Amino acid sequence: MEEAKPAVVSQQPKGGDALRRDRRVLQDIGNRPITRSFHAQLIAKGQEKGVNNVNPVVLPVLDDKLALNRKRVPAKKVVPRKEIDKPKSDAVVVISSDEGEEKKKPTPVNRCKPEEGRKEVKTLTSILTARSKAMALGVNIKPKEKIVEIDSADVNDELAVVEYIDDLYKFYKLTEDDSRVHDYMDSQPDINTKMRSILIDWLIDVHRKFELMPETFYLTVNIIDRYLSKKIISRRELQLIGISSMVIASKYEEIWAPQVNDFVCLSDYAYTSDQILRMEKEILGKLEWYLTVPTPYVFLSRYIKASVSPDEETKNMVFFLAELGILHYPTIILYSPSMISAAAVYAARYTLNKNPFWTETLKHHTGYSEDQLRDCAKLLVGLHLNAAESKLQAVYRKFSRPDYGAVALSVPAKSFQPSS
Repeated sequence: MEEAKPAVVSQQPKGGDALRRDRRVLQDIGNRPITRSFHAQLIAKGQEKGVNNVNPVVLPVLDDKLALNRKRVPAKKVVPRKEIDKPKSDAVVVISSDEGEEKKKPTPVNRCKPEEGRKEVKTLTSILTARSKAMALGVNIKPKEKIVEIDSADVNDELAVVEYIDDLYKFYKLTEDDSRVHDYMDSQPDINTKMRSILIDWLIDVHRKFELMPETFYLTVNIIDRYLSKKIISRRELQLIGISSMVIASKYEEIWAPQVNDFVCLSDYAYTSDQILRMEKEILGKLEWYLTVPTPYVFLSRYIKASVSPDEETKNMVFFLAELGILHYPTIILYSPSMISAAAVYAARYTLNKNPFWTETLKHHTGYSEDQLRDCAKLLVGLHLNAAESKLQAVYRKFSRPDYGAVALSVPAKSFQPSS
């Protein structure tokens, strides 16, 4: 029997150097996966070198097919300290482990649809930039004012006809020009604007003594102006036309209309009952019995409501300015009934310092902006400024009474007064 060769044992380095060499080789492999074939090669090499304690279980053994699918990461090159330069930001590479890549696979991102539950957040910089651009263009940034639903409280009121109210006022705006008069004084050789104002001033007192509805007064003025625009009259017929027009309006608007004899008494018996009735018939024939017209009062009632809970002072001021406008002939010639009504509301709020003077709700329901109303409102405020010194005192006396809040005594809006 041959003796065992001691050289085999004596050739192994002391302190397990051979094992350390094998481990160093494994370290050089880096992240190379241990497949079954490579595992067998390691065992064979270890046996050739006489190393029997190689434990390949230290690293996980993978299937050949799985190893092919694994991403190989190149071994990190060891660079001496002197050769290391300052790292550049472009050269930074983040290497994740193979195991982490297998467990966490990136999900595809659909760039067409935003992620659910995420809201677009505006940064402070973008907000300030947008605001600076808007201010540079002269745009005043403020939240849009909400339009108040003024008919919500009248839903259960059948007389309010909430379902049709908006359509009704659209129709009034469309047809107001049909019943609106244009300048007719040039065609009247025997009367002038001053005579008309005297007649309207007297009818205001008659209307107040009979305690008639406001609708009756506005319809009376409309009938007078429409008739005078169609028929040339004499000076002595003017008062008769005014009385007969109020008789017609009273029959149309009032529950209990005054008797014709009552008007005869108020006219100091200047006309008989037969004359009043004959003129009434002539006026109706000339106007073709067309009495359902949108007078300024139709719009006033709606626009006052659009002021959103106006107090009595505001209501009285609106009617005061509107009646001053109706008394003034150029006002009814220059402006439509809806414009006069909206301007009266605007001027009243300005006079009483009801801030804001014009709201989105008023603009929505009237269809007029502040700029559109400014000229008419300035005219009404000018009439208010001169009312105390005017020779026609019926409107001023009426609205100086306590039951009308004495609004005529209020200081006119200074912003609309002509500069001295």
